[in-house]
Amino acid sequence: MALRRSVALALVAVALTACGSQRGGAADGAGAARSATPTYSSPPTPKCAQSTATPTALPSSPSPSASDTAGERQDGPGDAPPNYADNHAYRMQASLSAEQQASGQASAELILAELAKVRKEGGSGEFGVFGDERVEAALRRVGCGEKHGVSVGNGYYAVYTGVVCVSGRVTKDELTGEVHGVYAEPQPGEGPCVENRGGH
Repeated sequence: MALRRSVALALVAVALTACGSQRGGAADGAGAARSATPTYSSPPTPKCAQSTATPTALPSSPSPSASDTAGERQDGPGDAPPNYADNHAYRMQASLSAEQQASGQASAELILAELAKVRKEGGSGEFGVFGDERVEAALRRVGCGEKHGVSVGNGYYAVYTGVVCVSGRVTKDELTGEVHGVYAEPQPGEGPCVENRGGH
């Protein structure tokens, strides 16, 4: 029994001393010259629907963030529990700077122009909804594909441009687009721009 315990402790000690160790100095050529900039395990999302033109309408203010509304009293029923905001934090969107909002507006204009072509071609199905394939093809024409978290279904679309989210509806009677930040906890499997329909 004592032998097993000694062997187990020795193995744990070896594992702990080896985990995360990295030799520095002259052997690896980097030494103290290493940058303090973190490295990420995956590359950033490529950008899509990027315009070189200035958007026609700039928004007046950025989207609210969790820190902007944390101390404010929420409108609504007076009998809401005190932790209502905490329980619904997963629905929060990242705030956008004025520059991000302007970039997003320019992206939205490009996306809406392509989706308007889908509407002009006609051929909507039941309830005025166009086929998902046609909407996805329109988004691909502005460079937005699967790697951009494109989500399409039942007349709804959402895409992450690499800077902001653009989402809205495209049907026979409706074409909308909203620029917003990514969700804190988006709908699993749908990209960063689709609000979570459940909870956490």
